[in-house]
Amino acid sequence: MSTITIKDIAEKCGVGVSTVSRAINNHPDINPQTKNMVMRTIAEYNYVPNNSARNLKRTASKTIAILVKAIDNSFFAEMIRIMEREINKEKYSFFLHHIDEEEDEFEVAVELIKEKRLKGIVFLGGYADRTEEMLRRVTVPFVMSTVGSKKWPSDVLCSYMAVDDEKESYKVADYLCKQGHKRIAILAALKMDEGMGHQRLEGYKKALKDNKVEIEEELICYMKEDIQTFSMENGYTVMKELLKSGKEFTAVYAISDMMAIGACKAIFEAGKKIPEDYSVAGFDGLGYTYYYEPSITTLKQPVKEIAEESIHALFYMINKKKPVPGKIFEGILLERESTRSIDEKTVFNKT
Repeated sequence: MSTITIKDIAEKCGVGVSTVSRAINNHPDINPQTKNMVMRTIAEYNYVPNNSARNLKRTASKTIAILVKAIDNSFFAEMIRIMEREINKEKYSFFLHHIDEEEDEFEVAVELIKEKRLKGIVFLGGYADRTEEMLRRVTVPFVMSTVGSKKWPSDVLCSYMAVDDEKESYKVADYLCKQGHKRIAILAALKMDEGMGHQRLEGYKKALKDNKVEIEEELICYMKEDIQTFSMENGYTVMKELLKSGKEFTAVYAISDMMAIGACKAIFEAGKKIPEDYSVAGFDGLGYTYYYEPSITTLKQPVKEIAEESIHALFYMINKKKPVPGKIFEGILLERESTRSIDEKTVFNKT
C-alpha cells in the first residue's frame, strides 16, 4: 500500500488540507468535533505527519537564507554572528548555505527560492556583476554583503554593502611602496576569480603603477585550487613556493589575514625574520592579527557596520517593497609591527 498523505486524510474526512493541518497543530480555530474526526482518521490509517515539512510550512514565510562563498573564511564568521542577532530581532529564522567555488551563487539562490519559500537572501562573498536577466530571476529581496556593484536595475529589490576592494587594496600596496619597497609580492586569489580577489589584485597593480614600481608577474602568486581558499594553509603553501623560487622581494601583501598568518609561518620556517627580512601585510582586520607576534599590518573592514546594514536593508526591502541604494564603507589601514620602511641600501640585504 502506498504511503498515505495529508491530502488523503482530508479527502476521507471531507475537509480541506488546511483543516487537517490545524487539527495536527492543535490550532484553536477548529471545531472540536471536526478535530476529533480528523485525529481518529489519522490514527485509523497510521498517518505520520511530516514534522520537517510542517515546520517549513510554518516558518518558510519568515525565513532568510545566507549564502556563503568560502564559508570557512574567518572573516565571515563574525559577520554571520551579527547577522543572526539582527535577524532574530525581527523574529525571523535563517539558514546558512555553503556555495562551492565552482558554483554560481545566483543559480543556487533561484533553486532555493523554489524549495524554501524564502523571504530574502544575503550573499556573503561571490560575484556581483550579473546580467539583468539573472538578477530578475531572484524573485525575493537580496543583499550582496562584502561585494559591491553599480550595474543593477533600479527596479530590482536588491542592494549591496561593502568596501571598495580595489580602493582599499590600493591603500595597502601604496603604503608598502611609500615605505620604500620596490619588489612587493602579492598572495592573490585564484586565477579565475572575478570578484573581490580580482579587485584586490587590481588595486595592488594600480598602486605599484602610481608609485612607478615595476609590476613583476613572477611576484603575483595565486592561491592553490586544491587548498581551501583564503586559508592559512594556502598562504603558507604559496609563500613556501615563493621563498624556494629564489625570487627577490622585500615585502609581501596577502589579500586575506588568514593567508598573511600562513605566510608568516613559512617565512619563520625559512629562518627569516619579520619585518627585518620581509615586511608582511594582510587584509580584513581580523582581531587576532593584533595578538600575533609580530602584530600584523592589515586593512580593517568595518565588519559590524557592514553586517548590520546588510540585514537592515534586507528587511526594509521585505517590508516596504522598495530597493535600497548600495553603500560603500571605508576601511582603515592599521600599521603594525610586521612592516617597516627600508632604504636602497637594505633592499636585498637578507644575510
